[in-house]
Amino acid sequence: MTVLFAAVAFVACLIGKLCGMGGGVLIKPVLDASGLLQVAAINFLSGCTVIGMSLWSVGKSILKKDAHLDLRISTPLAMGAACGGLLGKELFRLTAASFSDENKAGMVQALLLLLATFCTLLYTVKKDSLRSYHVKRPLSCVCIGLFLGALGAFLGIGGGPFNMAALFFFFSMPVKTAAENSLYIILISQTVAILFTLATSGMPQIAPVLLLALIISGICGSEAGSRIAVRISEKRTIAPFLVTMVLVMGICVYNFLRFLH
Repeated sequence: MTVLFAAVAFVACLIGKLCGMGGGVLIKPVLDASGLLQVAAINFLSGCTVIGMSLWSVGKSILKKDAHLDLRISTPLAMGAACGGLLGKELFRLTAASFSDENKAGMVQALLLLLATFCTLLYTVKKDSLRSYHVKRPLSCVCIGLFLGALGAFLGIGGGPFNMAALFFFFSMPVKTAAENSLYIILISQTVAILFTLATSGMPQIAPVLLLALIISGICGSEAGSRIAVRISEKRTIAPFLVTMVLVMGICVYNFLRFLH
């Protein structure tokens, strides 16, 4: 199981770094589909892996002084996303508590992830023909981040693809700039969400070796993704983003049907 999960984390974070999605959008539904762990444990594993890869990626860019972070926009977005993450975690806890079988909450997650991913895919395909904006007011950024953080935390994925769509639409960012800023937002919001989980619910029953394996694999995947990213154009990074969205939608349908029964 450890080798399989580590492989998933590596591939997910490679694509996540390349496209700015963080990796959670693949890790969460794929591990759900395995049926090997409880939903809460998978949420925790996914969150920690995403934190590891985004910390490595953002930290490396800052230290090398080649980061393309727009902190005037991304910092209030991240602050809003951190608060939204707490809200999303609490909403998931209440949703899980409403079912006699906690895994039924995974059915709700799968359905919402399917719908949100479809909307993101549709917007990404059409974005060049749609108007985009240049939001600059900090309060507006906080509100946008609040929604993104709540959605990402509830779904247990970090919000990567939705961050990208929001950065395209509200801030007119180029693909690679949006990818870096998305990872920065994910890093802040997921760290707060995980700390909240540890403080309120404690750490789920997960083997430390498994957690460490996923974090290391996620970092290695991020490093591989960064090496690929410098060799391809911005237009080509859209293709793996779209393919990933289609793949996630297919997995969500499978997970929904599995949890339903």
